[in-house]
Amino acid sequence: METPRSVAATTALLEAGGYVADADLATTVHLALAMHRPLFLEGEPGTGKTEIAKVLAEGLGRRLVRLQCYDGMDLSAAAYEWDHARQLMAIRLAEASGSGSGERLSRDIYAREFLQERPLLAAIDPDMPPAVLLIDELDRADEPFEAFLLEILADFQITIPEYGTIRALSPPPVVITSNRTREVHDAIRRRCLYHWVDYPSAAREREILARKAPQVPALLSAQVVAFVQRLRGEDIFKLPGVAETIDWAAALTYLDQHELAPGAVDETLGVLLKYQDDIAKIRGAEAARLVAEAKSTAAAT
Repeated sequence: METPRSVAATTALLEAGGYVADADLATTVHLALAMHRPLFLEGEPGTGKTEIAKVLAEGLGRRLVRLQCYDGMDLSAAAYEWDHARQLMAIRLAEASGSGSGERLSRDIYAREFLQERPLLAAIDPDMPPAVLLIDELDRADEPFEAFLLEILADFQITIPEYGTIRALSPPPVVITSNRTREVHDAIRRRCLYHWVDYPSAAREREILARKAPQVPALLSAQVVAFVQRLRGEDIFKLPGVAETIDWAAALTYLDQHELAPGAVDETLGVLLKYQDDIAKIRGAEAARLVAEAKSTAAAT
């Protein structure tokens, strides 16, 4: 599928994949696609940053190539690695047969057949079908790793000292996400179009819930969203994201709940909150208060 030619077409592409984007986000995604610039999405966990890359890959009919970042990740895990076992076998076979000079052998063992692709190289490989590259949670990787990304983000190529430069035939869409556990370097930011993905408004969260969990009764859906929206205003360690809202609404539906009740909320807080201190703080009287307020808000909408 060709790249959407307007913001409206981009919005439609995202909606077709079940992603409800506001106008600002849809505009930034459209510009990133049209300008062949990486898209840098920053925000709290669970706000739908990673989902954008998945929806784009599906909507554009491309492979999704995902690089999940982590502390200590190096070039061999992110971009490429030589298959040393096969290289050694090739050397031994050449020596046993007495074929090839040392110079030719050293050149032959760095042929493409011995190169093992990792996500970054796989995404720009001109011999592979077009891809969408997702560099997920870049803030988890070490800062020195960002320097290696600059060549890819600027020129969509990787230079391998023993082999040469591998360059994409056309720039793939690139989505970089960060939960802001640390600041990502300005050199990365300058090469990207930036968008902060915030928690959605109540209206947009209800629309997301209706798309992602259509089995949830309308009344329960409205009350769940109102409860979660109010909960995000509480002083707790980890605010629930949209993913938690969807899971919680689905869990309550599995329990045959058609509207919020304090008892059911207390029993299922582990679906919505992920830290015991937060659960202990909300369970009981606080949950009952939030349920009452959520019901009042839902009834007024």
